[in-house]
Amino acid sequence: AVRALVIDDSRAIRMILGQILKALKFEVHNAGHGLEALEKLKETGPVDLALVDWNMPEMNGYEFVCAVRKDDQYNGMRLMMVTTETEMAQVVKALEAGADEYVMKPFTKEMIVEKLTIMGLPVE
Repeated sequence: AVRALVIDDSRAIRMILGQILKALKFEVHNAGHGLEALEKLKETGPVDLALVDWNMPEMNGYEFVCAVRKDDQYNGMRLMMVTTETEMAQVVKALEAGADEYVMKPFTKEMIVEKLTIMGLPVE
């Protein structure tokens, strides 16, 4: 199974994304912020995909992307920012830091599936 890590400080968003991913037969792990996500990765090893909220306590999505991209063991991980951040400069910043894709909230299942397809992940 494709392993995904959903990182968002909103439990509701984690549930919604989790349901979308589980319907696609992904194995889903959760974290409430970037530091918790890095701890999870230490436990579980690299995942195939992380969906990362931008604005979170402790460590935000941008900082998480930077941390993951500095660590060679996570080279194969795809990173998708999922955020209310609409500033184009922020989008560019995230992509330059190593995010693969970017989805705006509110998102639809179709939008998520489309981005997963672009990233080359199996979508049933």
